[in-house]
Amino acid sequence: MRWVWIVIGLLGIGTGAVWTLQGLDVMGGSPMSGDSTWAIVGPIVAVVGMLVFLFGIRRRDPSP
Repeated sequence: MRWVWIVIGLLGIGTGAVWTLQGLDVMGGSPMSGDSTWAIVGPIVAVVGMLVFLFGIRRRDPSP
């Protein structure tokens, strides 16, 4: 179950990074490009993803 938290965290970090870049109009080709809302939401999602990732890294699986 530990790896699920790690994967979800990594997806959150990646999604947040993409949303931030689109909001800052660094990455184009999307209706989100240039919209400052995504420049605010993106880093928040990335930080939450980092916290979930760290939770997954630090979590111990129950020993059998």
